[in-house]
Amino acid sequence: MSNFSMDSFRLDGKIALITGGIYGIGFGIAVSLAEAGATIVYNSNTKEAVERAAEDYKAKGIDAKGYVFDITNESEVQQAVKQIEQEVGTIDILVNNAGIIKRIPMLEMSSEDFRKVVDVDLTGQFIMSKAVLPGMIDKGHGKIINICSMMSELGRETVSAYAAAKGGLKMLTKNICAEFGEHNIQCNGIGPGYIATPQTAPLREDGHPFNDFIIDKTPAARWGTVEDLQGPAVFLSSDASNFVNGHVLYVDGGILASIGKQP
Repeated sequence: MSNFSMDSFRLDGKIALITGGIYGIGFGIAVSLAEAGATIVYNSNTKEAVERAAEDYKAKGIDAKGYVFDITNESEVQQAVKQIEQEVGTIDILVNNAGIIKRIPMLEMSSEDFRKVVDVDLTGQFIMSKAVLPGMIDKGHGKIINICSMMSELGRETVSAYAAAKGGLKMLTKNICAEFGEHNIQCNGIGPGYIATPQTAPLREDGHPFNDFIIDKTPAARWGTVEDLQGPAVFLSSDASNFVNGHVLYVDGGILASIGKQP
């Protein structure tokens, strides 16, 4: 018999910080980590969003602690991480989930808009990782999960800034692995496919050309759900993935594996 135990998927006693864990994918991942035993900490830019999410966590029986800070502001982040360490404990798991997208054709996009997307979707992840890594090094272990995208691999019209940032995030993931792997810190990514969330609801109506396009393009022939991301998130947060490092796990129903259906 091997020494493997299903307990290696448990997160009891671990503290997980999910940036932007107030709704959608971030909230869903936070719920799954809580169900696996982790203590949940989350943030948003505004007090109102943090308080709304606190009610949603409470409704699921989760005692989560919310903090207000901007992931692109390094001094705010450093201060917040110190506060979390004092009030909750050292962060074991960081899920870099917060992000934005601006769908603007490249020739119409201002450099200010481009910089804003890169700042939130890439620089913010660097700032967050930099803030938690010293505590992880001291503790002798840590998990960082960067929420990447299929746009870490593929381009598409109107998302030049987002694709540039998510492609950069894939390489930041590999670089954190290379630099901190010797400290028993694993940094991996999750690349969601097209996920059914309230934000994508208008695109998913029957007969909508984009809905048909995604279903035809996806070998699984459906949109993904937040639940589809929960198992991968628990795995990459747990001791079960201690030798998985610098990898992006694409949860996309097979889109990246397929050229698409023959017309």
